[in-house]
Amino acid sequence: QVQLVESGGGLVQPGGSLRVSCVASGLTFRWYAMSWYRQAPGEERELVATMTSTVGTTNYADSVKGRFTISRDNAKNTVYLQMTSLKPEDTAVYYCYARRTATLRDCWGQGTQVTVSS
Repeated sequence: QVQLVESGGGLVQPGGSLRVSCVASGLTFRWYAMSWYRQAPGEERELVATMTSTVGTTNYADSVKGRFTISRDNAKNTVYLQMTSLKPEDTAVYYCYARRTATLRDCWGQGTQVTVSS
């Protein structure tokens, strides 16, 4: 059974930093492109960052470029999102997403809440 489990969310002050993690199981992790999405209350889910499966190419939403960094550790089946210079508008539930282009198989995590507030 494929499963993605996020952790590391919490409350942080504006300007602070936080790292969220996502551990995958039940799949061959290195074959999957990994992404982070977020969804704020009353808003649509939006793509935050993506890292491809082989070359490790990254892409970011304009709103987080220069502040967020996606990385992966294939040996630990884990993808990370390092968030710095956090703003109140970064408050959202952050979701991990795995997708294998060759088979179109995909999976979502359950989400972790990140709240940026003083």
